[in-house]
Amino acid sequence: MIQAFGLTSNPRKELPPAVDDVSFEARAGRVTALLGASGAGKTTALRLMLELQRGRGLTYFRGRPLHRIAHPAHEVGVLLGDVPGHPTRTVRGHLRMLCAAAGVPVRRADEVLESVGLASLRDERLGTLSRGMDRRLGLACALVPDPHTLVFDDPAGTLSAQDARRLHGALRAHAAQGGTVLFTTADPKEAARSADHVVTLERGRVVADQEAAEFSRTRLRPRVAVRSPHAVRLADLVTKEARTARRSVEVVREGGNRLAVYGSTCADIGETAFRHGILVHQLADEVGDMGPGAGEIPAARQQERPDADGGRAQDAERPGTPCQAPDAGGGAVADTAGAADRPASGTVLRRTPGPRQALLPGHRPGAPGLSAPEATPHRTTRPAGSLTPGSATVPEAAATLPPPISVRSAPGPLRPLRYELRRAAGVRTGFVTGAVVLLVSAVTAVVLARIGHTPQPRLLAAWPRELPLPPAALGAGLLGALAFGDEFRHPALAADRGTVPRRMGLLTAKLLVSGAAALLLAALTVGCDAEVLRLLYGPELARVPADWPALSAGWLGLVVGCAWSGVLAAGVFRSTTAGLAAVVAVPVVVVPLVQKVWAGPSVRTAAGFPMRVREVLLTQWPFGGERYVAEVLRLIAQPVGGAMTLSLTALLCAYLLTTLRSRV
Repeated sequence: MIQAFGLTSNPRKELPPAVDDVSFEARAGRVTALLGASGAGKTTALRLMLELQRGRGLTYFRGRPLHRIAHPAHEVGVLLGDVPGHPTRTVRGHLRMLCAAAGVPVRRADEVLESVGLASLRDERLGTLSRGMDRRLGLACALVPDPHTLVFDDPAGTLSAQDARRLHGALRAHAAQGGTVLFTTADPKEAARSADHVVTLERGRVVADQEAAEFSRTRLRPRVAVRSPHAVRLADLVTKEARTARRSVEVVREGGNRLAVYGSTCADIGETAFRHGILVHQLADEVGDMGPGAGEIPAARQQERPDADGGRAQDAERPGTPCQAPDAGGGAVADTAGAADRPASGTVLRRTPGPRQALLPGHRPGAPGLSAPEATPHRTTRPAGSLTPGSATVPEAAATLPPPISVRSAPGPLRPLRYELRRAAGVRTGFVTGAVVLLVSAVTAVVLARIGHTPQPRLLAAWPRELPLPPAALGAGLLGALAFGDEFRHPALAADRGTVPRRMGLLTAKLLVSGAAALLLAALTVGCDAEVLRLLYGPELARVPADWPALSAGWLGLVVGCAWSGVLAAGVFRSTTAGLAAVVAVPVVVVPLVQKVWAGPSVRTAAGFPMRVREVLLTQWPFGGERYVAEVLRLIAQPVGGAMTLSLTALLCAYLLTTLRSRV
């Protein structure tokens, strides 16, 4: 069950707020539609409910606000827009990755694929899916954690009639199992056909809160459908007689021999046709759209009380045309009746809740453990003085406003290492990058060996003196930059957020996976270069150097450092390009700067500093550990090693600073 109280967005400069004091309920086991034209505030209301946008108000999901739920994805499944996944990832791979993020077994991916009818497309790429398949995949993504509530923003927009029926059928099935479904739409016919309850928004305010049957009867216009081979003549006669009798009647040509008459009855039109000898093939009362699928009444609405709407309940359950009905040619027909689209007596035009007076009497807002009856406020009308600027003092005005909405931080994956492994292996970018690095390194090593004058360590690493970094280091930096930068382009963790959370667990997983990929790439590069050199020039160029431990440590440290620099820079600047630029900046900018600072003129120089540090540190290591510490200090003392250490430290501090700022 969803209970929204006093949702109000922040004012937009001189414009009024997009949503102003919106309150409604969406009950479990029912489908609720949030209806409104473009700009009515539907999406803003959803974002306020999900705590994705700052404002005021309070929303309970089964008695608890979303920020007090440990794992919101297990309570609410959300889809706002398209599926935010990498276009080259497979459908099944995308869902398996979300399973790791939600902390559910991987078999859940196959279960939701079966439930939404995408089992046959599990190996298709996201970028090749049609609009209808994309909507069904969005439903599958929302169902992965098995939530109780589904919140969709215009799920059937731009879909064909068949795809829209399938999607709404899936939402109906979820509600039939006891879940809560809330979706937005701008089509009154879709709301009447697919929902059990309709909440209508206009200019950010609730103008009607009705059952679907009452909405069809009062907010959609009844009409008389007429078919006649003399439709034009009959339309002229009906219009002339209505003008003579001073009755408000509107006649719409719907193409061919069909007419739609608003403001009249079957008896009046039949008598007119009989008096003038006009043949009539059809004469029937309709409420809105009577096209294909309009007669499909949801099962939940068939079980409504028969006395709710009197003897007209059966006719009212059939959806109809909106207040401004479009004709068959696509043109809009003006409402000449004037009063036809006003709700009948008894219709709730506006339900003014009481959260601005007191959300819950005697209860602190947001306290956990609320049951549904306890969370429902008294729906009393606000005093007129509270609406008048300057009529209340500042403490009184603050007491009558709904509580502020703070944007909650994005949820991190519950199994970050498993998520990161599936994210990295789910697309071909990493494999293509590795293959290109091996090919370029082998060709570079062969060219350097033929030219000569290149030391063997640089020859095995395919590192010319003219280049700041070898191909393997650049490739490792690109893989590290993609670890974060690619997610900011194609977010994967949360379909409702469009960003990547700054969590230390996720950062650790990315550093581990990118470091392991960098080590593998470094080892394969040296091995492939050595094998190619041995095949072309003999074993003398492929022999192992005498000081291979130190050279290996330096080589692996360089490659892993580039990968980590890419990860941290992409996480800080939210861009793959920025991450790769930070990797290249280490030898191009940071190394000359470190060398200049270290060798620059000064009154006192730190002469012998590395030796004194070595003496201090190496005396504390038993069992010969001073050898490894010495190699580490030797690497750091080198210009590239010192610059890499400095760069990594600065990027890590920047990442931690942005993480702390996002949590404040």
